[in-house]
Amino acid sequence: MADDALLFVLPERHPRLGAALAAVGDLECIETPAVRGWLDAHGVPATSECVRIVPAGAEVLIPEDAERLPVPLTQEETVRVEHACAPQSVTDMESELLNFRDTTQDWQSLVHRALTSGIPAARIAQLTGLDPKDIGQAVQS
Repeated sequence: MADDALLFVLPERHPRLGAALAAVGDLECIETPAVRGWLDAHGVPATSECVRIVPAGAEVLIPEDAERLPVPLTQEETVRVEHACAPQSVTDMESELLNFRDTTQDWQSLVHRALTSGIPAARIAQLTGLDPKDIGQAVQS
């Protein structure tokens, strides 16, 4: 493993850049003392929408005033981060939300990705059948 990505805390009033860490799914590096300490030092949980990740080489997307931390990823994790950071059309995202009705796997990640894509929580609830309260709790956790 090498430093394959950068975690950063998105400053307030910045556009959503990179992918929410929660949208990528579980990463081995999140359980390391270095990452846990970094998150604790910034007073943010790993599930916060302001904790973002970008693949190596995408440093230009990170605002200058954002706190950042290089992290190692496995090859599979690198692919997931790259995929989560790639632009996705709203119609593709809405199709994925509609297909959600057939499965309940990793719904928090799907909700985070949809919000990151710019789909309002009310539309997510409409497409998935999720309770709007659950969507709100997923965003706050």
